[in-house]
Amino acid sequence: MNQIVVITGQTATGKTRLAIQYAKKYDGELINSDSRQLYKYLDIITGKDKEELKNVPVHLYDVVDPKENFSSYDFKVKANKVIKDILKRGKTPIIVGGTYFYISHLLYGIETENIEPDFKLRKELEKKSVGKLQTILKELSVEEFNRLNNSDRNNPRRLIRKIEIVKSEDVQFLRLERCAGTSTLMESKINIELLALRFKKKKQLAKAIRQRVEKRLEQGAVEELKKLLKKGYELNDPGLKANGCQEIADFIKSKITRAVLIDKWVTIELQYAKRQYTFMKKDKNIKWIDA
Repeated sequence: MNQIVVITGQTATGKTRLAIQYAKKYDGELINSDSRQLYKYLDIITGKDKEELKNVPVHLYDVVDPKENFSSYDFKVKANKVIKDILKRGKTPIIVGGTYFYISHLLYGIETENIEPDFKLRKELEKKSVGKLQTILKELSVEEFNRLNNSDRNNPRRLIRKIEIVKSEDVQFLRLERCAGTSTLMESKINIELLALRFKKKKQLAKAIRQRVEKRLEQGAVEELKKLLKKGYELNDPGLKANGCQEIADFIKSKITRAVLIDKWVTIELQYAKRQYTFMKKDKNIKWIDA
């Protein structure tokens, strides 16, 4: 019987380690669903476990140049292709990563998936504050703004994408198309085991994240970013929007101390972990595992 295992969850919960165990148990191959680990050259900053993964086949890992945009739709297209190939060879696809928006798009699809990014509009909107973005969206569609949860209403990326979608001429057609029903991975005959790791206590999460941030700095995260900037990459490149990059850059420029860098990076990771859990807990198909 065809089977797919999906392992997601909060940051620093040991998803990769569990995925490797499943790969050995089910003769599987991993498919990375971490939106930052898709990018090349950001090994330390994004926490790639290359040593752990050297004996396990991994797909969609280290494949995108930091200057390139890579959307959840791009992920869905490429992941589906890899899944078909793995299943065809009689092995088990094991999707692993904390970017649940990618996983959700792959499993369930989204009504706006065919709306292309408007990079000119994005560049213009990125200069605006969260409050201004909220106002713009309300003026375009109060209904769409009200559909957002509190986290999304205060997330500039989510607001920009929502404005982009509302402004698209295709949005009404796509809604009707989605309502009419399109085939998604979750609707297929493949058996999908959906697992998510979480910390039972916030203190455990905070401790694990701080240890991880300190380890990445010890491993050379600052030097890694210096090399990328020397190569000509910029902080506004898609790949360099990974958590920690801006803070490391501020440290390099002597704007902040190492201690402040650590605190800021930890805070960003904690906020990200909270958003991850908020998004994931809406999925009733998830089987939760305490880290």
